[in-house]
Amino acid sequence: MIEAGLRRYEEVNDEIKKELEKKNKATVKDVNGQRYIGCALDEGKTIEVYGTPGNDMACYLNGGRIVVYGNCQDAVGNTMGGGEIVVHGHSGDAMGYGMRDGQIYIKDNVACRGGIHMKEFRQMRPVLVIGENAGSFLGEYMAGGTIVLLGLNMKRGEKLFGTHCASGMHGGKIFVRGKVPKENLAPNINVESLTKDDEKGLKTYVKKYCKYFDKDYDEIMSKPFKKLAPASSRPYANLYTPN
Repeated sequence: MIEAGLRRYEEVNDEIKKELEKKNKATVKDVNGQRYIGCALDEGKTIEVYGTPGNDMACYLNGGRIVVYGNCQDAVGNTMGGGEIVVHGHSGDAMGYGMRDGQIYIKDNVACRGGIHMKEFRQMRPVLVIGENAGSFLGEYMAGGTIVLLGLNMKRGEKLFGTHCASGMHGGKIFVRGKVPKENLAPNINVESLTKDDEKGLKTYVKKYCKYFDKDYDEIMSKPFKKLAPASSRPYANLYTPN
């Protein structure tokens, strides 16, 4: 057991690495904003975090697994290349920035710019599942992968996502549950029905979300989903070339 407390992040991360050299799992308690926890964590390794980890937790994740019993600060899963992140709380800005593969499950909401620059290549297809709602610029410049926005526990007057959703998106897909605030959606985005393949993938992700956070699968799936998809793979082409 590692106690983070008010210790510097370098010291805490060094202790985590030493722990993982001896066994495949490390538990860190009383985390207070220490950065870079689980950076480049390899497959087969697990870190449990109790508290609030700082920026860039699990950046460049390399197949490992990190479970957070609390909330997260910014840039969690930055450019991760595989593995899994499970957060029993909410997340700050730039969640899953540039993620290339792996899966992130957030129990509650995500702040601004969640899933921006997500991309996929061959069998590498990243997934970001958000339990509640998201701030502005969700899926900005998204080039691939999948975002699932469940819209759970929303208060009266709250919107599923903030302004400029999917601005510059040119690949991938966003599944949204509930009313789509079209006034907050980028103009290059289509709102579509799900295909059979879409439904298959969605069910898999929702089942995992329910398993991790003890939610009712049937209740979640009783409300219809829509898919947000780019109308063009070159949303800004006309800004630089004549029609």
